Amino acid sequence: MATSIKPTRADDDTTKKALATPSDLGGNATSAIAAELNKLAADAFALYVKTKNFHWHMSGPHFRDYHLLLDDQATQIFATIDPFAERSRKLGQPTLRSIGHIGKLSRIADNDSEFVSPAEMLSDLVHDNKEFTTFLRRAHEVADKHNDAATTSILEVYIDESERRTWFLFEASRGADRTGH
Repeated sequence: MATSIKPTRADDDTTKKALATPSDLGGNATSAIAAELNKLAADAFALYVKTKNFHWHMSGPHFRDYHLLLDDQATQIFATIDPFAERSRKLGQPTLRSIGHIGKLSRIADNDSEFVSPAEMLSDLVHDNKEFTTFLRRAHEVADKHNDAATTSILEVYIDESERRTWFLFEASRGADRTGH
């Protein structure tokens, strides 16, 4: 039977020091920026899973087009997670640790419905990607306030990608099958 070893305060201090990558940005700056990056990583995980859920459960006459669109978008969303987490670590801050941590930080609503029509799927994802863009802009403001050009440049690329996803989903939704059959 495995025993659990609870770290002592000294262990906690050692761990914090071991993870404290040096940065020329102040501690308040790095913690504020990392907090935003961690929320974005959690949001990206949630948006990825939701997009894949809809990809897997797509139906209707436009199945192939929507199925491929959502697969491409999910791949793009997933590709943002590691840069967010690694940027947080470059700043000497911790990042996501578990599914529970992701659930705690994510601001993207789940959709656990057994059936969602193609029109509802696209509409839901338009909303979520638009919201994700808003979160990216907020994080950009925090990074810019602290003169963190590396983070702002990463975020600018992802803002553009998120806007593009929103645009594609919106345009696709204009002709989406509303019957659910």
